[in-house]
Amino acid sequence: MDRKILAENVAKALLSIKAVFLRPSEPFTWASGIKSPVYCDNRLTLAYPEVRAVVENGIADVIRAEYPEAEVLMGTSTAGIPHAAIVSEKLALPMGYVRSGNKEHGRGNRIEGADPAGKKVVVVEDLISTGGSAIEVVEALREAGGEVIGIVSIFTYEMRKGYERLAAAGVRNESLSNFSVLSKVALDEKYITEKEYRMVTAFREDPNGSGWLDVK
Repeated sequence: MDRKILAENVAKALLSIKAVFLRPSEPFTWASGIKSPVYCDNRLTLAYPEVRAVVENGIADVIRAEYPEAEVLMGTSTAGIPHAAIVSEKLALPMGYVRSGNKEHGRGNRIEGADPAGKKVVVVEDLISTGGSAIEVVEALREAGGEVIGIVSIFTYEMRKGYERLAAAGVRNESLSNFSVLSKVALDEKYITEKEYRMVTAFREDPNGSGWLDVK
């Protein structure tokens, strides 16, 4: 498996259905207040079988190559759940998912499906930005006795804060594609202009600032 080719193919697939959408001239506002030229909604991959196949086969290949000792897959709620389910079928592995909080009725579970206790677990996530939600899932699985050996995500914004938080939590992430590859593919495929490429590159280097908006 050539990871560079995989990253480019996934980027092309995500761009083709606007699962990742670049709009430097009309930036999006994230919940954090950050003005961003990029918006990601990987849930759209579920609606396109050909794109979905690229993503799920990619996740399966990365798990085989990077986490061959995996015994259980755990999806993040809610976006990671369908991907974990499809890939668990491909790999013939048990699967479960982690809620954002404990269920308020029944058994009050936070972890559903496979029991992670004593097992080597891979978390399946759709997107890594600052890493906060993924780390919460990892911590819940560790508290339940699981050995989290890593995360596989579809896409990462490559934010420094995300890298730092994951490193501090002692968890490794492998993304199918990333912001650097996607922005270059977007330029090559003429989704964005040369100026817009410079803008998104400046944003990647300083996502908390607004200087990228003034790039000429």
